[in-house]
Amino acid sequence: MEAIAACYQCGTCSATCPTAHAMDLSPRALWRLVELGQFDEVLKSNTFWMCTACYSCTVRCPREVTITETMRRLREAFFNEETGPLPGGLGGVLDSVAATRNIANEPNEGRLIWADNLPERPPQLERRQAEVLYFIGCVGALFPQTYAVPRAFVQILGAAGVDYAVLGGDEWCCGYPVYGAGRKGRLAELAEHNVAHLAETGAKTLVTTCPSCYYTWHHLYPEVMGREVPVQIMHSTELMAGLIAEGRLKLGPVEDVITYHDPCDLGRKSGVYDAPRQVLRSIPGLTFVEMAQYGPNSLCCGGGGDIAMYAGEVGADVAQRRMLQAQAAQAKTIVSACQQCKRTLADGARKARVRIRALDITELVWQSIQNAQSGVELSAATPTKPKASKPTQWGAAEA
Repeated sequence: MEAIAACYQCGTCSATCPTAHAMDLSPRALWRLVELGQFDEVLKSNTFWMCTACYSCTVRCPREVTITETMRRLREAFFNEETGPLPGGLGGVLDSVAATRNIANEPNEGRLIWADNLPERPPQLERRQAEVLYFIGCVGALFPQTYAVPRAFVQILGAAGVDYAVLGGDEWCCGYPVYGAGRKGRLAELAEHNVAHLAETGAKTLVTTCPSCYYTWHHLYPEVMGREVPVQIMHSTELMAGLIAEGRLKLGPVEDVITYHDPCDLGRKSGVYDAPRQVLRSIPGLTFVEMAQYGPNSLCCGGGGDIAMYAGEVGADVAQRRMLQAQAAQAKTIVSACQQCKRTLADGARKARVRIRALDITELVWQSIQNAQSGVELSAATPTKPKASKPTQWGAAEA
């Protein structure tokens, strides 16, 4: 394949891969078979199915080989060459998206079930016209472990006076799980549907709490549709950082020792590193520490690349390793900006027997807003702004 023609077998991809221990062939060995044209052997391997699409190998490759994309194309080749069942539950997920338009195989009209436990149901959830469209994503909308993410975010939007709407049952899966599984051809239908309903809202901005949805809207939809999405596309951390800078959110103290986990789709694949840290640095009372691997070098949580559907134990192993890094940093809470990361890291904490809670950044911000509203004051022994344990490579961290 031309995509890996520049590979000179240095092994960097194998060394940096978080799931290489579970692969029957290392990435380097797989590329060697591809170079030799032994595709029958390549397609028998589990290596490209074990890829979490974390992009770590791609950003570290000294020859700039697009390794992650090559792994995905091998999945496409599998579909073209094989007629047998897909590994694990991956086939079921593809069938679910085709049948119900979501990965949970639930009735799609139930996408607002997470709102049932809100103290008061925002009227914006029934609106279809607004300046901002909140695209929630399958995991936040339909998986109980992450209902708290959209609940927190809509309350943040309300506190800031943002004019927003949601699509409810008209929101379809963004298509990233389908794309990642090697079914890029199915992505265009999902993209066209979601973009058409976005247009009906009249929104000038689309915001999502899901990095995978963010990456898909930002990078994949223009590719498969052949045109740009004609609105500003933002991740929730980018929007919150702007609202805080404008003084539209009043934040109260949260006294905790936290570390931040960079989601792969938001960090390495989309380049959003500063906004989440700006938000965290704005919350009084936080002591902020970085883990041994952070930013572009962050370790994957183990929840990407559809791996949970066919090799959940492998993803769980990666999550445990990440939680041990949080423990080594002496954090009490690990914060991410991804609903899937929250699920995976929480499971990793249990399995690693680490007493660290996993939160999404929206939950932490909403807690801070509530503390401000109720008049919670900072204790005298707590610093008034978080401290970073080391400077970052992508922007100056506050000391």
